[in-house]
Amino acid sequence: MSLKTIHNKIHHNERLDEKDGQFMLSADCDLLALGQLAHQVRLKKNPSRQVTFVIDSNPNYTNVCETKCLFCAFHRAPHHPEAYCLTIPQVMRRIRTAVRQGATTILLQGGHNRHIGFSYYVDLIKTTRKKFPHVTPHFFSAPEIQYMSKISHQSVRQVLQALKNAGQTTLPGGGAEILSDRVRKKISPEKGISRDWLQVHKTAHELGLKSTATMMYGHIETSKDIVKHWEYIRRLQDKTKGFTAFVPWSFKRAHSCAPLQAVPHASPTLYLRLLAASRLYLDNFAHIQCSWFSEGKKTGQVALHFGADDFGGLLINEEVHAAAGFRNKCSLEEMTHLIRSAGFVPAQRNTLYETLKTKSKF
Repeated sequence: MSLKTIHNKIHHNERLDEKDGQFMLSADCDLLALGQLAHQVRLKKNPSRQVTFVIDSNPNYTNVCETKCLFCAFHRAPHHPEAYCLTIPQVMRRIRTAVRQGATTILLQGGHNRHIGFSYYVDLIKTTRKKFPHVTPHFFSAPEIQYMSKISHQSVRQVLQALKNAGQTTLPGGGAEILSDRVRKKISPEKGISRDWLQVHKTAHELGLKSTATMMYGHIETSKDIVKHWEYIRRLQDKTKGFTAFVPWSFKRAHSCAPLQAVPHASPTLYLRLLAASRLYLDNFAHIQCSWFSEGKKTGQVALHFGADDFGGLLINEEVHAAAGFRNKCSLEEMTHLIRSAGFVPAQRNTLYETLKTKSKF
């Protein structure tokens, strides 16, 4: 196996297989050459030197969660002194604050809280659409959708249809972690298996909703697990064409449960390798998003030369990583400067990757 073999496959429009994926993730594959090839493919898919970003906010409506994933420092038990569940007016106040700062997307998620009825979720979407018609309610991860199905005694399709009827058009990719049941049974045993996450997104796509695919790596997974994750989402994308982008980020161990405390931090070089390999393996994904927020601003800039064409979100408000002791901030001015200084043209987009403003407007 060599990178030349992979290059030839791509040149002849042959699809990479799982052996190719594992090779790209190995030390035997030259990182800089891999990044160069990924950048070439990125420019073929998105020929302009435009790098997009979205002005968004990630508030949470509750931190009460009965799932208790090993990696999560955010969840609280129902009677914990730090437990909360926001009312709809309280959520709207947080959205209003973000909108005043230019947000066009609100990524709203929360825990699995049995004290919340299904009507609450529907009303969140309806109220957001009514009060902020130009904002995209990018609400609720796949595990939350599954939980709504459980508490409402409705099918996943019925839940998604009700949310769509209320005004939802997109779904975030959270809750994927690693789509390998071997891994999921250890780090998130109560969150469902890979098939459950995939089924939610498949159903959403069938109903006309778009979504992102994500990956949280850097804990107990192997390269084989990572490639399996890619394989699953690539197959689904073949069927539905419903994913807008792939978004990987590394696990943050601070304040996680004891079994994961000893896990070393994933290195920036591993991130760049994974990002570049994902660009080549996920041949049916138009966009690969890098994460300045989770990986650092400098790594984010380098990632733009390793296959990424999107710089992620401004993240006006973020609580989940903060609960793990990880905080990173960026202003609009700094974000556009980071993109320009990396050699690209900044462009603000919406949730569906439609351009709103380009360089001349900043």
